[in-house]
Amino acid sequence: MHSTTRPAAADVFITSTLMSRPPRRADERGERLALQALAARMANNPADVLPHFVDLAMTMTDAIAAGLSLYDEETAPDVFEWRHLRGSLARFEHAQTPRKHSPCGVTLDCNGPTLAAYPERVYEWISDAGIVVPEVLLVPLYIGGAPLGTLWVVSEEDGHFDSGDARMIGELAGFVGIALRMAQNEARLRQALEQQEIVAKEMSHRLKNIFAMADGMIRISARSAQTPADMAQALSGRLHALANAHSLVRRKVSDIGAASSATDLSELIQAIVKAHDPAEGDVASRFSIKGLPIDCGDHASNGIALVIHELATNAAKYGALSQKDGHVAIRWQADGDRLFLSWVETGGPPIDGAPNQTGFGTTLAERTVRGQFRGTVDREWRTQGLVVTMTLALDRVGV
Repeated sequence: MHSTTRPAAADVFITSTLMSRPPRRADERGERLALQALAARMANNPADVLPHFVDLAMTMTDAIAAGLSLYDEETAPDVFEWRHLRGSLARFEHAQTPRKHSPCGVTLDCNGPTLAAYPERVYEWISDAGIVVPEVLLVPLYIGGAPLGTLWVVSEEDGHFDSGDARMIGELAGFVGIALRMAQNEARLRQALEQQEIVAKEMSHRLKNIFAMADGMIRISARSAQTPADMAQALSGRLHALANAHSLVRRKVSDIGAASSATDLSELIQAIVKAHDPAEGDVASRFSIKGLPIDCGDHASNGIALVIHELATNAAKYGALSQKDGHVAIRWQADGDRLFLSWVETGGPPIDGAPNQTGFGTTLAERTVRGQFRGTVDREWRTQGLVVTMTLALDRVGV
């Protein structure tokens, strides 16, 4: 009984013998014409021409199989994906192989032609697939220093590939790398154009919503204001709140590529209350804002901005923010399908009870919470300051 040991990777790679093998044949004119024909097609359809480059590699080297092992350093840094396979290994199309444990990985690291003999002796994933590879010649695909993968050809016998094959495959690799980069750029451009169209449609929809809200505020403010100055002041503040919320809305792209708009709740609230917070240098802020990150959709941002603006305006007129030492604590937390948001004032003038009349801003805020967010608003008129507790439907906050 005896044991066998798996050879070291160095015993598998025989690149040093490649250049000592003289070319079997040379048809440089035929090679040049074939490359020129493919290059002409590449200008219009870079992705479609890739399998033709693989076919040409297999034909020019008398190989039994050929393909590309493509590598994406950003999205899949640990694997290669086999693409455009031809010949005896075509059935493994889209198979994935490890970056750090494969002949392709060695080829990228060496950044030059690599020849391996029976690599299944070292790489168990090759032997597990039942593949026997007498020789595989690989060349790296690099563009501008960025690794794109490898182009490889497989022989059915030992000692098959020579220096002429390495030269031809190296030239092909240059064209393949350019085609890959062109295809990637074309895909990015197509995605950018689609995204731009989505943004344009969404912007149009958003502007219509804002104009409708502004029109409603003008009409209601005109009915409730005592003087033109009161109307101008109230309307100006509400419009500024809308403008601040609108400017914070940013683009996001989901995992499936659909675009949405969102801004963080904390960022939104800070922008709205900033006008009421003179904190500079060593002066402490009059607001304490705390809560987990919550994404607000563009329409929800407009509604929340109006509600927070009305609370801050009333606090500046009658509540905590009307006094030098006044303070407002804003907190929120999510529980199930609800978002709980609290506004707690302290340090303002003592409160005897609820006011006799409810102003337009308060009514507007309550209507917004009930109608837009399917929520509730509870007010507690404590002696030390107003406490407002709001519950909002989470599915309405993100839209």
